[in-house]
Amino acid sequence: MAQLPAAIVASSEGSSYVIKIDGYSRLKGQIEHGNYVQSTPFTVGDHDWAVEYYPNGCYAEKYEAGFISVFLALYSDVSNDVKAKVGFSLLDKDGEPVESKSMITHEHIFDSKGSDWGFSNFIKVADLESSVHLRDDSFSIRCDVTVMKPVHKVNRFIVVPPSNLHQHLGDLLISLDGADVTFRVGGESFLAHRSVLAARSLVFRAELFGPMKESGNSLIEISDMESDVFKSLLHFIYTDSLPVPETTDEGETGREMVIAGHLLVAADRYNIERLKLICEEKLCNLIDSDVVATSLALAEQHGLHRIKEACFEFLASPSNLETMMASDGYEHLKNSCPSVLRELAASFLPAELKAVKDIIMTT
Repeated sequence: MAQLPAAIVASSEGSSYVIKIDGYSRLKGQIEHGNYVQSTPFTVGDHDWAVEYYPNGCYAEKYEAGFISVFLALYSDVSNDVKAKVGFSLLDKDGEPVESKSMITHEHIFDSKGSDWGFSNFIKVADLESSVHLRDDSFSIRCDVTVMKPVHKVNRFIVVPPSNLHQHLGDLLISLDGADVTFRVGGESFLAHRSVLAARSLVFRAELFGPMKESGNSLIEISDMESDVFKSLLHFIYTDSLPVPETTDEGETGREMVIAGHLLVAADRYNIERLKLICEEKLCNLIDSDVVATSLALAEQHGLHRIKEACFEFLASPSNLETMMASDGYEHLKNSCPSVLRELAASFLPAELKAVKDIIMTT
């Protein structure tokens, strides 16, 4: 079998090989459809390769006749699959690829010696013969080959544990080593670390390091928060999680809701968004006929739209609404947030009674 010369051109991402087709007309007349001329073998990625040039097209029936076909063939024996990308380009007189006559494949697996991959419809014979790229009965093709190196995974030997930063910071909150600020809340004192608080809350940063900072003052009084709420707030700041409840009695649902509500207000006050969302989710999940009035008042007073929508959805049931109106929290809701009751009543009206809704909301 005749061989075509291959000139090596170095490339940082693989290797490129230029194959010059001399005597184009002679090869076209001698080589029948389905037969090819092979280039001189070359090496990429520790494997030998060769280009197969079909002057009258290959045997692939899905392409019409009249095309020149080019394929890259694996020329060496292999014990494992070889994955490679292949590209072919027609070159102009300056040796540069002709953009409209360039093709590239996705990664292809060459599983044995002789397996090939390429293009049955690389270029139409008529297009080549009428172009300026066929000169003196010769033209050049560049083949770009990139062999993918196998990745050797070592996770059988090395297991990376999950982050335990929260555990270390939790231990720091317990040991209080290096604590440099004291909070007085609900008659109890809490030691903490200024840098940790500032890193977790922009509000704490402003209070402890910004213009709001009181020079030389390491005791901060917080008069409008319960001590257990502040304790839970500190626990979240250091560990990014809520403390485990000390009891799971069924009768504790109301208390759990109250704590979640107060903690949500604290999260909003100190701009700790993740804690705020956790508390909102907990309050939505705790909604029942006994606490929905309290939850709705909390939502209205602090602009908590998600909780408000969850309450409205729960109260869309007539039985839930009647039970809520008989609950202890209803009188507080009616006295503290009368506007939200008007909005609730308007939500029961069909869309076509929009004017009635407007009257209810403006009275």
